[in-house]
Amino acid sequence: MKRHAGATMIEVLVAILVLSFGMLALGGMLAFAVQAPKLAGYRAIAANLASSHVEKMRANPTGFSDGEYVKALTYDGSFNSLSVTGCTYPDCTVSSLATMDHGETAKAIRTLLPAGGLLVSCDPSPCSTNSYGNLWVIWQEPASVADINAANSDNCPASVSSFSPRPRCLYVRFKP
Repeated sequence: MKRHAGATMIEVLVAILVLSFGMLALGGMLAFAVQAPKLAGYRAIAANLASSHVEKMRANPTGFSDGEYVKALTYDGSFNSLSVTGCTYPDCTVSSLATMDHGETAKAIRTLLPAGGLLVSCDPSPCSTNSYGNLWVIWQEPASVADINAANSDNCPASVSSFSPRPRCLYVRFKP
């Protein structure tokens, strides 16, 4: 009787099964790795826009202490564009300059971040020269990332907790 050398059919099938599980895991990791740079880019854009808006408020300190920069949430989960109300020198007032600054920042956020929005508040309220400012930049990330980050440890304002999918937030506390 001849003895056959080599692998049996069962051994080959088990090897293919183990290899396929490894390839599935590799595919999932690759899908997340492809999205990670874009998500990091969103956070960098949010940080730059927040910094820019804080500097605009510091350039108009009377507007901040008078509460002119405290604006309602512009995040609504939509991708609609926002309009800006401007003012031209020498007709700008503290209030019109604050409205224009807020509008420009909100429009830039909506343009550069998916469904982006902005919220500015004072602490303590009402605003005064002793108040700190709270600024949130809010945006939506792709659904696959939201599923991965279900816990979402961002420091978002309570007013966005009801949105689905839950948005990502960048929080900045500042002293004008």
